[in-house]
Amino acid sequence: MSYLWQEFNIKTFPAETLVFRDGVFCPELSDYKNPEYSREKNLILINKKSKLPVHIIYFGEIAGNIDLNININIDNLPVFMTFKTFNKKPAFLNIFVKNAGKNSVFNGNIIIKNHRELNIRLFGEHFNENTGIFIHTKVAAYKDSINYMEGIAKINKNMPECDSDISFTVMADNNSKITIKPTQYINSIPKNAAHSASLYKPNDNQIYYLQTSGLSSKEIKELLEKAFLEED
Repeated sequence: MSYLWQEFNIKTFPAETLVFRDGVFCPELSDYKNPEYSREKNLILINKKSKLPVHIIYFGEIAGNIDLNININIDNLPVFMTFKTFNKKPAFLNIFVKNAGKNSVFNGNIIIKNHRELNIRLFGEHFNENTGIFIHTKVAAYKDSINYMEGIAKINKNMPECDSDISFTVMADNNSKITIKPTQYINSIPKNAAHSASLYKPNDNQIYYLQTSGLSSKEIKELLEKAFLEED
């Protein structure tokens, strides 16, 4: 899996991987044994114990309607998702995460370069106590792009001590349109339930330093975007 790091700057580690390229599942690139994948429903079903974490890797170009359903039904399992894509055509992305594994945690990192129109809907639902769902999204919104982002978190009744965090950060061109809508349905006392939304803007000191280094305006813009998208 080292080529993913070299070509797409995606960190890999010992895990059972499920790899998607340009929206298509690639079994020949995946190491998965226990997670089950249904192409018809675009469903990743995690029903069996695993000695390794599960790592869902999604990269390449997206367009049209994209649905991804992730169901975690095993206790004490870390599940990771690295979603690093771009779109040059309108894209409608829906990701549904259902965590029913006690002490299991889902950590999703989504990075998208939007050149046109992007609609994101993220839904995280807790079906057991002590479950965690963290989804952090970064979007580079280019000139004249339309960006709609919705995050929905639901903690069901009698599911205490859950940890839920859905966040959006956008580096936006002045001529882009941004809408961010957070929603929470909290029916049990959580450990933490958070939403955040922010716009990233380089400060004057950063720009001045890069200008004095002899970089052109285009090079400065590309460097700042790279730093924004790749910063942990």
